[in-house]
Amino acid sequence: MILTDYFRSERDATWDFALQCGVRHGVIRLPESEDFDITDKSHWESVHKRFTDLGITPLVIEPMPNALHDHIKAGDAQRDASIEKVIGMFPIMQSLGIETICFNWMAHIGWLRTRSDYPERGGARVTGFDMADLSPVNAAISEDALWKNYEYFVKAVIPYAERYGIRLALHPDDPPLPRLGDVCRIMISRDAIRRAVNGIIKSDSLGITMCQANYYIMGEDLDDTIREFAKKIYLVHFRNTKGTRLSFRETFHDNGELDMAHLLRVYKENGVSVPIRVDHVPTMAGEASTLPGYDAMGRLFAIGYLKGLLEATEKDHDKN
Repeated sequence: MILTDYFRSERDATWDFALQCGVRHGVIRLPESEDFDITDKSHWESVHKRFTDLGITPLVIEPMPNALHDHIKAGDAQRDASIEKVIGMFPIMQSLGIETICFNWMAHIGWLRTRSDYPERGGARVTGFDMADLSPVNAAISEDALWKNYEYFVKAVIPYAERYGIRLALHPDDPPLPRLGDVCRIMISRDAIRRAVNGIIKSDSLGITMCQANYYIMGEDLDDTIREFAKKIYLVHFRNTKGTRLSFRETFHDNGELDMAHLLRVYKENGVSVPIRVDHVPTMAGEASTLPGYDAMGRLFAIGYLKGLLEATEKDHDKN
């Protein structure tokens, strides 16, 4: 596995903590300001240089820029123009050595939590979701429209992704529920993901982000899921959780229902060696949360925990 962290485009404390933990590769978020032109290679180079000057090599773009992706998922009047800009990203990514882009198919509503103050160990606070607390949703899209829009997108971009050696890694819906109000969701089961990455168009440029806690909340067997998609896993979100798809919460990485050490062994046994990053961490004592799930101190703990497990997994594998 390649240890990475998630970096926002502007430097903050998470950059420093990751560097101090020995992280040398990045999953990066592109700027979303008006002065960043997604079609201008020099703008990309400027962002890329912020990382490489510090010794961080960007490997993955996450997310696909929402200013484009939202129109594509919804299939609105700006879809085709947005797809052209996505295709225009690929040669720039190739020139910078960034081979993977994480995308999702959650139209109108992204990953959703109903609370960010669930109590965790020692008074830390975590995000969570409860269907009973869902607020009214002022949007609508059907399951059929989502599948049609997805098929349109992958058929348009995958030939270009193949040309430039770019891999698209599909993230499941979070939470994996069939609908939120009148907004349908489709990437909510292993069957759906199988259809999405193997049933519409077959390509080594189309695979998955293995968000392991999300698949667990779906009710899927994680060992079987990893084995089935091993060659299609292009990014791993290392996250733990407790609960069911209707009511769950995040946890410290060592305090949930997933056996994290075991999962790393399963990845190793199935030849999965891709960028891996910690995901959805607690807000810890003394922190004023800036983005629940992505605060600095929780990431510091989680990276150290992941790094230790990775080292132990490698040593166990070498002994065998």
